Parts: sequence; C-alpha cells; structure tokens
Amino acid sequence: MEPRLVGPGPYRATRLWNEIIELFRAGMPLRKHRCRFKSYERCFKASEAVDCLHELLGSNQNFGPEVNRNQTVKLLKKFLKNHVIEDIKGRWGKEDFQDDGHLYRFPPSSPLKSYPKKPSCGKEVIKFPDWNEPKAGTSQEHIPVKSVTMNSEMWYKRHSIAIGEVPACKVVFRRELTQTNIEEIWKSMTLSRLQKVLGLDSLDEVLDTKLVNSKHIVQNAYNVNKQGIVTLEDKSKELPHWILSAMKCLANWPSCSDLKQPTYSGFERDVFKTIVDYFGQMKEPLLTFNFFDVFVSVLGLLQNHSKAIEALQISCLLLPPENRKRLQLLVRMMARISLNKDLPPLSESVRTRTLMVQAFSRCILCSKDEMDLDELLAAKLVSFLMDNYQEILSVPSALKSSIEEQVVHLQRVRIKYAGDDTDATFPPPSFCHQISTDEFEYQRATGSQEPLAALLEEIAMNKEISVKDKKKKLKQFQKSYPEVYRVRFPTPETEAVLFPEKTKQKPPILMWALKKPFQPFHRTRSFRM
Repeated sequence: MEPRLVGPGPYRATRLWNEIIELFRAGMPLRKHRCRFKSYERCFKASEAVDCLHELLGSNQNFGPEVNRNQTVKLLKKFLKNHVIEDIKGRWGKEDFQDDGHLYRFPPSSPLKSYPKKPSCGKEVIKFPDWNEPKAGTSQEHIPVKSVTMNSEMWYKRHSIAIGEVPACKVVFRRELTQTNIEEIWKSMTLSRLQKVLGLDSLDEVLDTKLVNSKHIVQNAYNVNKQGIVTLEDKSKELPHWILSAMKCLANWPSCSDLKQPTYSGFERDVFKTIVDYFGQMKEPLLTFNFFDVFVSVLGLLQNHSKAIEALQISCLLLPPENRKRLQLLVRMMARISLNKDLPPLSESVRTRTLMVQAFSRCILCSKDEMDLDELLAAKLVSFLMDNYQEILSVPSALKSSIEEQVVHLQRVRIKYAGDDTDATFPPPSFCHQISTDEFEYQRATGSQEPLAALLEEIAMNKEISVKDKKKKLKQFQKSYPEVYRVRFPTPETEAVLFPEKTKQKPPILMWALKKPFQPFHRTRSFRM
C-alpha cells in the first residue's frame, strides 16, 4: 500500500489514523521470536516497531521528516492502548509501551477507527435588515436628499431621448445596521471564505458553525495594538504578570527588561520550565477542541503555501480573543527563542527548535479523542506557525476590506428601476425619502422641470445643429416630456418662431422675355401620297 496525501475535508484525522495503521500493518516485518524458552510466531520487538513506524512516518508527506523517535513511541503507546497492537500474551489497554525488546503482535480483529456521525448542523441563515419595509415607529421625514444637477451631456447619456419614456424607479428604504447585524455579516463572510479556501462543499463536517461567536471575530479584527496583538476588554483574562515577565525574559534574552540579570547557572532553564508548566496545566488547548477538525483540515493545504497561510489566518480569527492573544505571545516567544544564538541551550540532548515544538505542541492543538494522531499533527502545525507566525496571526487584510465594503454597500440608499435587478447608489452620505409610484410620476413631471427646461432651451437655441436635427430632437422631447414642452411652446406660433420661413424673392419678369423672337417663314416640302 502506497502512502497518499490526505487533503482537507471531513474526518481528516480519522482518515490519517486509519491510513497509518494500514501502512504499519502492511510494512511491519513479522518473524519468529523466542522469549523465556518459548517461541512466538508472527511477532516483533518493540524497538523494531519504533524503527519501522518512525521510518514510515518520516517518508509520509502527511507528516514528514520532522517526526522524531520520541513522538513515534508516543504513537505506539496509543496503538497499544487502543488495541492496534497487543503483547504476545494478548494484553493491551493498560500496558505501557517502551522502546525496548518486549514482544508484540497484531490482533486478528480490525483496529480501524469508524467515522463518527456528527449531528447535522442546520446551516445558519444570516438575517439582514428588510430594506423594503420601514421599522414600526420610524419616521422618514426630514431626511436630507442630495440634489443632482443635470446638464445636457448627462441627460443624453443617462436618458437618451431616442429610447423614449424613462422607466419608473423607486428608492429602496434601508434600515440602520446594528452592531449585531455587522457581527453576523462578519461571521457569514468569514466562514464563506474559509469554506472556499479549504475547497469544501460545506463546513458542516469540520465545524459546527453555531459554536462560532461572531463577537470574537470582530474583536480579533479591530481590537489590536500597534504590534497586532489582541487587546482584551476583560482584563481578568490576561496572562499573569509573572508569566509575561518570564516570556519576555527569554524572548529578549539577554536583555531582560522586567527581571534582573541572572546570578546563577541554569537560570534560563528554570524560567523556561515555569512557562512550560503554566501552559501545560490548561484544560483546553489554545486552538480549542471545537476547532480541532478545522486546523487538521488546514494541514492538508501545506503543499500550497499561500492557501495554507490564508486558511490559518481565517481559522485563528475564529478563536476567543484571550486564546488568540495567548497564541500570539507564545508563538512569537517560541520563534524568537529558536533563533536566539545568545540564549544558552535549554536542553542537553534536544535542539532548541525541537524542544519548543515538543514542549508546547499539545497546549496549542490536541484532540479529546485518544485515538488520534494529535501529537504528530500538532507538531507539524506548530512548526509551520513558528515559521510564518507574523502572517498567520495578523488580520487578513483582503477579507477585512471585502467585509467593510459589503457593510458600506448595505448602508447605502439603493435606487431600483422596474424590471431591473441591479441597484444604483448615490455616493454617501445620501439619503432619500421613499415615495409611491404616483408621487414619483408627479415629481418627475414637476420637480425636475428646471433641469429639463434648461435642456430644452439649450436644444432650441443650439445653432450648431441643422434645422432637420433640431426638429427631430424637439419632437422626441415633446413626446417624452409633454408638460415641460407645453410650458416653453404653448402655441404653434411660439414654436414656429424657431423656424422662420425664408421668403424667396422671384426675379422680375421682363415683357420682352415673354415675346418670342421673330422667326422667318420657312416653306416646307410637302409630300403627296
């Protein structure tokens, strides 16, 4: 069986679990071993299992060469606890797996994990304000209207006379968007973008959208300081001062602003242990149990760097603000410690970067379910976070701009023409009073007479067009706006003034021209028959 890349989608952790088990069962060499003067067929040593599985995970593109031997032992402990393997006496569940010479075998029953059946989560329909019906008790009087001056060029562009009657239109009334409306718009568009980036038909299988708090998204997007770190409204949820001081000490080593310089050897290791112990005692990881499947799905996009960055940006925007802030501070500290050459080694046997991943992976991402590869998945995610934390933990600017534009658009007055689905909007701030169709017809005939009268006068006085074209335009104008035309030209005589008849003077008739000149008589030859 060849390993394959498991992309984003529902139950990705389960699919990875089952695939690794199948690959392990297919690739683990089984031989005859002796233990205490007794032979056992088709079994393997614990150390051989660690070698085989470590090599398998390192060559698998879903995990990669970052997987170390210690993580492999932890996974085999899970295998023993969940009866993927058993010892040669058939014991499992309570036995502790060690990297030694103990003998193990595969049980005859299938150890694959069944796909959970999640309760169907009905899709939330975001209710926007009803733009057509005014709120009860809301007055529409004294709403300022921005006047529009119409010249001939604008008139010809927008309402060509050749088209005929201008179609009826109405101003669509709007309501003021409340803070709740804006938050729901943020939630709807954020989840829609996440679904598109992950390439899923629905988020239902990786996320219960009802658990997404729209207030958290807005707070994470706007309540930030100059460094991009979330500022909390509830100060009781801030990190303790002593933990912040310890984190700053290691992140800025050797310049410890909050602490005096150390006076004993190993001081930095004690500070590091204090930080690890604090984050290790949390009951829930920073990325929360509810969003575990989302972040595991994002890991399937790591082959596409830009998509993975955007997906993680959006996913981290869903976190509670206090979790997002702690994640920002922790990952920034981890990245700085890993790159700080002035900081003494925090471990004798493990490189600093590997130590950071091992120490904090589980407090960042883990699953409630024991039958999961959460240690391996968390290690891969944390490594990617450390390398790209400045981009990932910033607010996605493109998403923010598109949502803000949508909010502004919904707050505008919309003019809708009959039979037209598109809306034309005035530049803000422009507000209109909703009127009936009859009132609109009346206003069209009376309220717009000034610019139309000016336009008619311009046509009438234009000497640059021919008489034929002028008559044609005036006739079309009279057909479209008879009331305006009648005011300017109440009688045919007033219209005729524009086209005075030119009297053609006939040349004088001379008397001699009527007389034929004298013609002599010419005898003609006659033909007799």
